[in-house]
Amino acid sequence: MSLVITGASGQLGRLVTAELLKTVDAAELLLLTRTPEALDVPGATVRAFDWNAATPEAFEGGERMLLISGSEIGSRVEGHKAAVDAAVAAGVGFIAYTSIPNPSDNNPIAVAAEHRATEEHIRASGARWTMLRNNIYGEIQVPAYQTALATGRLVTNGGPVGFVARADCARAAAAVLAGGDHDGREYDITGPEALGPVELAALFSELGGKPVEPVVVSDGEYAAGLAQHAGMPEAVASVYATFGRGARLGYSAVVSPAVEELTGNAPLPLREVFA
Repeated sequence: MSLVITGASGQLGRLVTAELLKTVDAAELLLLTRTPEALDVPGATVRAFDWNAATPEAFEGGERMLLISGSEIGSRVEGHKAAVDAAVAAGVGFIAYTSIPNPSDNNPIAVAAEHRATEEHIRASGARWTMLRNNIYGEIQVPAYQTALATGRLVTNGGPVGFVARADCARAAAAVLAGGDHDGREYDITGPEALGPVELAALFSELGGKPVEPVVVSDGEYAAGLAQHAGMPEAVASVYATFGRGARLGYSAVVSPAVEELTGNAPLPLREVFA
């Protein structure tokens, strides 16, 4: 059996590879990346890969694939589709994809439509599949934590989120990719609790030893703040603001037992992600 990981040199890809190597021989791994020189995994097959030039040759010998969603928000669906088509043409029979919870038509989070389109393409590809719907990474909250401690204010437009550790996403993905009865399953990969602005500010205050006040602002105010204080382009800031709106409407409040069911270990709470 040959296990394929796309985006293998990225943060999640490296963690999944490390998890698989605990139980799988390196010779069974096919690691695809734009920067093959960045990977040093003795015994594994490493191949240069670009979404925009996906060919069956890149996936030759692969049987089960983890398709890690690309980082180019707004322009990645065609690359995802090309990779799926090339993989299936090469004989890959199973595809696990890193999506998000609730990628429905009504979800206002900007990336939901991209994940929904990719999921639909995978379902129609003829391959067996599993959707790994990863909630928002807890690690992404580190800058917010640092700013909150510096200012005493947690400025957000968000709502409750089942923040998940990237390591837990990797462990779940490795478990599914390695085999088992996961065909046609949709797993919400989340942390053990959903934290809203009040809970998040309290946690930041506890961990940092300083008072932190939650300050909930409008989507427009939040985007403007990111552009002004974080130097984000306005278009990017507007995309980030949609995550808060989706959380406010409950789309990211998902808490699921899937991590423990897949790995045998409970997911890390956000406080341990920070630790």
